[in-house]
Amino acid sequence: MTDDSLKSELRRTWESAAPGWAKWEHVFAESLSSATDALIDMAGIRPGMRILDLACGAGSQSIQAATRVGPNGKVIASDISGTMLDNVRRNAARAGLQNIETLECAADELNDAQPPFDASICRLGLMLFPSPPKALEAVRRVLKPGARFAALVFTTPANNPFMAQPMAILLRNAGKSPPAPGQPGIFALGGDGILERVMKDSGFADVKMRTVRTRLRLPNASDALQLMREAAGAYRAVVADLSEAEKSKAWSEVHQCLKQFETSGRFESELELIVGSGARPG
Repeated sequence: MTDDSLKSELRRTWESAAPGWAKWEHVFAESLSSATDALIDMAGIRPGMRILDLACGAGSQSIQAATRVGPNGKVIASDISGTMLDNVRRNAARAGLQNIETLECAADELNDAQPPFDASICRLGLMLFPSPPKALEAVRRVLKPGARFAALVFTTPANNPFMAQPMAILLRNAGKSPPAPGQPGIFALGGDGILERVMKDSGFADVKMRTVRTRLRLPNASDALQLMREAAGAYRAVVADLSEAEKSKAWSEVHQCLKQFETSGRFESELELIVGSGARPG
């Protein structure tokens, strides 16, 4: 599949997931708040800066970054999905923020003719890009010398059973194999040393890594299932070509799997992530 067809497929996937992502954004915002703070810290974001947020989704991390840079700073929220960006604009207005702008483009299509950025972040997007190295090279070009980029990705399947086990079920029902090494996937950059190596190979200096853990909390497994079915584009894409009956069977299996995370009348699962940060050489 060519890069253009991959991007078209990716755009369709996230356009389809955008309404669900907006519906569940408050859960992502709450569950990932501390991890997002670590992401913003490792990007060196301070008041007054001009920031690029790659693959911004519905923008809760854009809002956290916009709060950090303050009224004299600015966040450019970029995503391949125009519908996601509609959600960003609505969420920014609801939060009373006027320092967020949107940019619809793929990460590797960033235009370095615009003013360079003081820092950039990407929360849970880099591992799903068709080519993380191309995206990293593009973001490095649009940063000021010495400016930092930070990405948050999931670590390994073993340390993220809530993410890994449902994906394995959906892949089996769809008759598909997990992504091969180097191919886009939820855990593509989470293995030992992978993100660090990709960032260094893409020209970033002073590369640093930090593992962070957080907890996803929901009322019950049924809510967790709805979140995954409605908002998780990578999961929806796995079963997109199945019949409705086949999809129903697959998601029913996922629901049974998710019940293991219910305790004391609540759903709760730990997530393990890693923040990788590097600077454009001066």
